Amino acid sequence: MTSRRQFLCGLSTLPLFTPAALALSQRPPTEPSQARTVLVLGDSITWAGAWVVSVEAWFRMTHPKASTEFINLGLPSETVSGLSEPGHAGGSFPRPDLHERLQRALDKIHPDLVVACYGMNDGIYFPWSEDRGKRHFDGIQRLRDAVAAAGASITHLTPPVFDPVPLAGRTLPAGRDQYPSPYEGYDEVLTRYSEWLLSRKKDGWDVVDVHGPMTRFIADARRSDPKFTLAGDGVHPGPVGHWLIARELLRRWKAPAKLVAADSPDALAAMHPRGRQIVERVAQRQNLLRDAWLSEVGHQRPGMGKGRPLTEARTEAARALEEIRRLLS
Repeated sequence: MTSRRQFLCGLSTLPLFTPAALALSQRPPTEPSQARTVLVLGDSITWAGAWVVSVEAWFRMTHPKASTEFINLGLPSETVSGLSEPGHAGGSFPRPDLHERLQRALDKIHPDLVVACYGMNDGIYFPWSEDRGKRHFDGIQRLRDAVAAAGASITHLTPPVFDPVPLAGRTLPAGRDQYPSPYEGYDEVLTRYSEWLLSRKKDGWDVVDVHGPMTRFIADARRSDPKFTLAGDGVHPGPVGHWLIARELLRRWKAPAKLVAADSPDALAAMHPRGRQIVERVAQRQNLLRDAWLSEVGHQRPGMGKGRPLTEARTEAARALEEIRRLLS
């Protein structure tokens, strides 16, 4: 029989679950390897999906048995500021506001980790103003608060670059009351958004800078080609631009130095003998789930195709994941 002394001595060897220790053990994950579901939020650049596909394809290649789900819920035209320029989309609809659908997305998807990339649309392509800047900053804080209340963590990406070069003759100077075409210096607004977001790192925010690396990449390329651009329309990046976004997030998630030094998504496909097939299958699967979840959560953006019923999409996505795993074996 155990004596009282032996029992008390045994208790002294058990771990002490202090409130601080419990809080540490319950912190939501900051990397996908620790998460069940990664929810990606953003505007049309995120909805297009290439950078999100690169991130998930890397994860599948390096964690082939993981069941972590990546859900791209980007929505074209969206802002976190709730602003919309006069006559947006020819006056057919105002820009959708993330906060109209955010809580539904969190309640239905139950993410552990959220990755958010906003800013391109938030200044509505006008010059900088304190009021519009505050609307963006307040929107980011509201997003952050909602994610924390849902028990998830959030990684913020600074906005991509606005490039006026391919829009020569179609941008407008400062000093106008209205901007039916973008302000020629609109990237100054995105730079301010980026600087503000990066300054929050001192408060413990997880922030990944994509604006700075994209800006430097363009500057380097223009030394030999003055007309070089990452985005033919000045806003929506092509494959290399999407890769630059992806690689900065992969750098944050400790991907190999050789990969995050690469300037082309070809480096990702080269990671595996069937790398291109894997990337293509990840893209097909992501698009299936994206469209299904957008329809399931709901939004106020006209012109979006209706996704498959969620149950049906999940069944097909499960089969696709098994196929990806076979390609990886």
